[in-house]
Amino acid sequence: MTFPSSPADRSAFRAHHTFWPKRTPWRITPPATALWHNLSVSAMRYPDKAALVFFGSVLSYRQLDEQAQRLASFLHQIGVRVGDRVLLNMQNCPQLVAAHWAILRAGAVVVPVNPMNRCEELKHYIADPDARCAITTADLADELARASNALEPPQRLSHVIVTHFADAFDERVQGEQAPPAAWMDWLTRRHRAPELLGGTVIDWAQALACSVDKLAHEAEPGDLALLPYTSGTTGLPKGCMHAHASVMHQVAAAALLGATSADNVSLAVVPMFHVTGMVSVMHCAIYVGATLVIMPRWDRELAGRLIAACRVTHWANIPTMVIDLLASPNLEQYDLSSIVHIGGGGAAMPQAVAQRLLERYGLHYLEGYGLTETAAPSHFNPYGAGKQQCLGIPYMGTDARVVDPQTLQEMPVGEQGEIVICGPQNFLGYWKRPEATAAAFITIDGKRFFRSGDLGRIDQDGYFFITDRLKRMINASGFKGWPAEVEALLFGHPAIQEACVIAAKDSYRGETVKAIVVLRPSCRGTVSEQDIVRWCHATMAVYKAPRMVAFVDALPKSGSGKVMWRQLQEAENS
Repeated sequence: MTFPSSPADRSAFRAHHTFWPKRTPWRITPPATALWHNLSVSAMRYPDKAALVFFGSVLSYRQLDEQAQRLASFLHQIGVRVGDRVLLNMQNCPQLVAAHWAILRAGAVVVPVNPMNRCEELKHYIADPDARCAITTADLADELARASNALEPPQRLSHVIVTHFADAFDERVQGEQAPPAAWMDWLTRRHRAPELLGGTVIDWAQALACSVDKLAHEAEPGDLALLPYTSGTTGLPKGCMHAHASVMHQVAAAALLGATSADNVSLAVVPMFHVTGMVSVMHCAIYVGATLVIMPRWDRELAGRLIAACRVTHWANIPTMVIDLLASPNLEQYDLSSIVHIGGGGAAMPQAVAQRLLERYGLHYLEGYGLTETAAPSHFNPYGAGKQQCLGIPYMGTDARVVDPQTLQEMPVGEQGEIVICGPQNFLGYWKRPEATAAAFITIDGKRFFRSGDLGRIDQDGYFFITDRLKRMINASGFKGWPAEVEALLFGHPAIQEACVIAAKDSYRGETVKAIVVLRPSCRGTVSEQDIVRWCHATMAVYKAPRMVAFVDALPKSGSGKVMWRQLQEAENS
């Protein structure tokens, strides 16, 4: 559908140009190359420079490039070809970075998977993208193999490459960069290789022993590079098709707006399976030849020590991490003076915490906004002109507007509507979902806009603020959970007759997942709310799993029989 822009004069909607960073263009011409070349170029420019630091162990750009090339050659040997989808299921570690670039080097497509997903969820991530190869860590390999084994033979994985965290660091490490003692068993345990029906399990060292083949790198900017999955209001998660070009634009733009250079040191603690950690942190650092200090998961004391010991300059995060670090009783021991750039998204930064950062450390916390469909930022807060609890202004080369969700006419300044986005960062569409793709885009003034599903407004300065959600979504510490997906998983419990998932307020996480459940008559009195909670945590990713369960005799329904989830949500909020 095509709609005209209602305001005849759009000058008011360009007010944000007044606050645009000085000496920075509104639009850029990103490199017309595939993403693999970014690592290749940095390795030539800075061969001996630290690319990755992991518990005190350093991997140089030369070594990272060699690992990626060897692994790419091995992928080619086992049958991975241009355009094939390869699962990457890991928490943050050097192997994730090497594997990510190896997949790109082979001309294949990276399918990043949240390592918190369990067997039932993983089956979809294997079957939907038609993946035949996966790369994972040993602590996750058994769950991945179980998911593959549960599928019919044509859909199963043929190869799983498995690495241990200890493959990338010295287990004897001590001092400021050592892992927390509670992590050592998890990081160093040598897991037995799982059984993969109809396939082979390959050790990381065996894959890296492959000699480097002179593979022709055939990927073009318009070819598919990434297939991250996002959930929605209905059905199973959908793959977002991102070409090399859309990601390259985001990487080049992030480097400019973040004043990123080879001398930067970034703390990589936001998950690199997610587009923020993947694009704005990992890809951006590799693009400029910066150093990544990698944390596999959050720990405030380790973060404080690493920032001080490695002289971290850039830290992308979610606000709960900052809140937690500032609450540490050991905060005074950590020298945070090296940080020059701090910010994030996924949830609003409380104003009091942002003010404390500014007063104590002179740091402006810069919030941003983006979606999986936009490969991270579509909006950002300019340095020195940021507004608190604000999405910011449209990103480089981006036209963002607020429209009426029904008529799709552009809303005046200050009035609420749906945020729509047009820019080079937009995805190509949803994998195998032409109907969903068609519904996700509209045409205004001859331009193709993505419908975000978020409601917001624009102020007189051209800054965007989020006000509500058009889509059902639960935001727990920046992790997005979609009720429809959780409900589908809940129906796998034999005692559950019906279920509706809503958001409940949480003082620390912002929101948490709550399930309103109708039990089967035969199970009433024998199954408890806590039984359901325990089952959920064993069945689905922890951020999706309901932490609260309430039993009811019946769910409210409309005349057509649909569950009136909004009524339950409003009752929870009241």
